[in-house]
Amino acid sequence: MNSTGELVEVVLPGRVEPEGLRIRHGAVPAPGPGQVVVRMEATGVSFAEQQMRRGRYYDQPPFPFVPGYDLVGTVLAAGEGADPGLTGTRVAALVKVGGWASHVRVDAADVVPVPEGVGAAEAETLVVNGVTAWQMLHRKARVRAGHTVVVHGANGGVGSVLVQLALAAGARVIGTASARHHDALREQGVVPVDYRAGDVAARIRALAPGGVDAVFDHVGGRGITDSWRLLAPGGTLVSYGSASTRDDEGSKQWSVLKLLFRVWMWNALPNRRRACFFNVWAGRALTRNRFRSRLRADLTQVFDALRRGEVTARIAAQLPLARVSEAMRLAESGTVAGKVVLTP
Repeated sequence: MNSTGELVEVVLPGRVEPEGLRIRHGAVPAPGPGQVVVRMEATGVSFAEQQMRRGRYYDQPPFPFVPGYDLVGTVLAAGEGADPGLTGTRVAALVKVGGWASHVRVDAADVVPVPEGVGAAEAETLVVNGVTAWQMLHRKARVRAGHTVVVHGANGGVGSVLVQLALAAGARVIGTASARHHDALREQGVVPVDYRAGDVAARIRALAPGGVDAVFDHVGGRGITDSWRLLAPGGTLVSYGSASTRDDEGSKQWSVLKLLFRVWMWNALPNRRRACFFNVWAGRALTRNRFRSRLRADLTQVFDALRRGEVTARIAAQLPLARVSEAMRLAESGTVAGKVVLTP
C-alpha cells in the first residue's frame, strides 16, 4: 500500500477545465473473486481522457467517475480464484476508466506481466498506445516489408509507436507532423510531411504516385476522404479517431457514426481497397476470452519490441497524481512529444 494506507484517486465530476479535477481519499479496495488489487506505479494522460473531460468520448460513463485508460503497477493482493502467484508481480492493465488511482481493482485475467528490466513509466507509455498500434498495423492493415504506409500524427502517442513498429516491419513510412518534429522523424527514417503546409494529400501522392498500402488516420472529419483516396489497390485505411472534432459541440456519437457510415459505404463499393474503424475494445463483450488472449499476446509483442530496441518509450513528463490538472494541461498543449505519465 501507499505510506498512508489509503486510496487516492482523481475524480472527473463533470465537464470541467483541468483545474476542476478532484482528488478523493478513501479505503484501499479488497480484491473480489477472480480479481487482484494493483498498486499503481504509472498511469497516463491519453487523448481519451482529454475527450472525457469535455464529455466528448463516445462511450464514457456518466459523471462523476475516475478516468485513467491504462496503468502499470504491482499486484498487492489476489482474491479467491485468482492466481496467488501474481502477488508481487509488476503488471499492465487496460481498463478504460479507473486508472487514475493509487490502487486499482482489476480482473486477474486482464493483467499482463511486464518483463523484468522494463520500468513502470516505460511500460505505461506502451499499454494503450502500443496495443492500438500493434493491432492496427499487424491485425488490420497486415503491413509487411516493402509496403509504403502513411501515419498521420507521426509524433503523437499512437502515431510515434506506429512509426517505429512499421519501420521494424520493413515498411517505408510517410508521416505527417508539424515542421518542428521533422528532423526527429527523418533521423528515424520517416519521410515527413507538414500537415499545416497546403494540400497534404497532393504532397503525399507526389511521394507515392501509385498509392500507398495503408493509411492510419486519427483525425477523421473531412480529411478522411483524402486518406481513402491515397490507397493503392489492395490498400487499407484504418481510421481510429476523430481528433478534428475535439472541440465540436452537440452529439459526441455523431462524429463516430459518420466515420462508421463512410467505412461501410467504401467497403460496399466494387474495388480492391478496404477501410475499417479501429476500436481497441471492439468485440470484448461477445468474445471476452479471445479479447484477453489477443491483448496479452499483442502487448507482450510490444514489450518484446521495446526490449529489442525497435520501440522506445517516449515519456514527455512524469508528474504525481496530485498534479493531475497540470499534467492534463501539458498533454493538451500539443507542445510535448511522448506521453505524460502520472505516478502515485
